[in-house]
Amino acid sequence: MPSVPKKRPISQNLVPVEVVERRILLIRGHKVMLDSHLAELYEVPTFRLNEAVKRNRRRFPEDFMFQLGKEEAEASTSQFAMSKPGRGGRRTLPYVFTEQGVAMLSTVLNSERAISVNIAIMRAFVRLRQILATHKELAERLAAIEENYDQRFKVVFDILKQLMEPPPEPPKRPIGFMAPGKK
Repeated sequence: MPSVPKKRPISQNLVPVEVVERRILLIRGHKVMLDSHLAELYEVPTFRLNEAVKRNRRRFPEDFMFQLGKEEAEASTSQFAMSKPGRGGRRTLPYVFTEQGVAMLSTVLNSERAISVNIAIMRAFVRLRQILATHKELAERLAAIEENYDQRFKVVFDILKQLMEPPPEPPKRPIGFMAPGKK
């Protein structure tokens, strides 16, 4: 009896979180992922991903997904050079998906890989939020320390400022001959 190839199990760590984090961009004040990057992670052609989204357009309002302008696309990466029809490559401006849009993709892309990749992407967004919160907290603590530092060492700062000022000039003697007794 010939052996049937076994399906490889889909691992929860299919896509390392670090790989996903590098693909999260800040565009129009939103953390987003490009359609081409998502398609690569899901292992589907970009046009198929966008096709599935267009069939379910009501699930993707503007705060879940939006299309980049030409300048934004060029600024994001040089991979968006538009090709001429019939030559292959990208002919439309890219779409980007916010965190909510990526979550909604799991409802329109119904495969084991899509589910696993979505889990990795959601973890990356959460981790990024935690990192940003930590940086904000550190900045606030540093500002508080500086405030206390300034109050405690005000005397030291005042003395240092005095030392940095040039010494007062001695009174100048008048030039020329002065008769005794005249000033």
